[in-house]
Amino acid sequence: MHLFQGRSMIYLFIKDHEKIYSIEKMCRVLKVSPSSYYNWKRQILSERQRKTALIKEEITSIYFNAKQRYGSPRITLELQSQGYQISRITVAKYMKQLGLYSKLSKKFKVTTNSKHNHFVVPNILKREFTAAEPAKVWVSDITYIQTKDGFLYLTIILDLFDRKIVGWSLSNGLSTKQTIMKAWKMAVKNRTIADELIFHSDRGIQYANKKFADVLDSYKNITRSMSRKGDCWDNAVAESLFKSLKTELVYGSKLISREQMELEIFEYIEIWYNKKRRDSALNYKTIEEFNKLTNYKNVA
Repeated sequence: MHLFQGRSMIYLFIKDHEKIYSIEKMCRVLKVSPSSYYNWKRQILSERQRKTALIKEEITSIYFNAKQRYGSPRITLELQSQGYQISRITVAKYMKQLGLYSKLSKKFKVTTNSKHNHFVVPNILKREFTAAEPAKVWVSDITYIQTKDGFLYLTIILDLFDRKIVGWSLSNGLSTKQTIMKAWKMAVKNRTIADELIFHSDRGIQYANKKFADVLDSYKNITRSMSRKGDCWDNAVAESLFKSLKTELVYGSKLISREQMELEIFEYIEIWYNKKRRDSALNYKTIEEFNKLTNYKNVA
């Protein structure tokens, strides 16, 4: 054994038994000088401190690049994807030391009106929030977003295969034309409906409107599905998306103008959510990473 390897093992033994025996006595028995041991210990500690500082710096960088939207689980995944061997518990500890916390969630209110006698259909989806292929199951919902100039209304259509927002619209009003019709046109442009598709929504008048019902019925391969009355869990994925959006983008921020919010929503959906955000439903992969793994490389 090399001399320095032997000494390192001796130093490690001393360090592991510091609380049991005196350092001076162990050094005397093992024939090493106390000053050499203390020098070795300082070098070890400084190296650990350097590595810890580098990791904390990377955690801080990921946190702010994600605009304070990530907690310890997603930051851990980002670090591991970069080659760091680190646990979520350690990341959570470092984040607490750094004072980094993901934005808190808040409750939000209903925007769709289900008190009507329009074209309501049964719940076909029945909370089966998975799909084996793209364009097999789409879910949709509408929410409000407050600005300095009043409310904006965001309509989304999400594909349950990869959780991508394939269609969306942002409007000043809640008419069918302003909301779901615009989002639908974007969705069918972005992703082809080749086979059978289930389109699920709540019972809001925008979805039960004859005009939109006729559009869906014009496709012979689309089955309409609606949540049961007053049961938000029947459309839990869309509700969860809005909760994430409002947690990560809206809450905790100052009110901004409509024009600024439109830019923020575009950035959140097209640049962040659909490309960079790690989704727990995809085993904390981004949508692009998930589609590569599942060989759907050309999915829009």
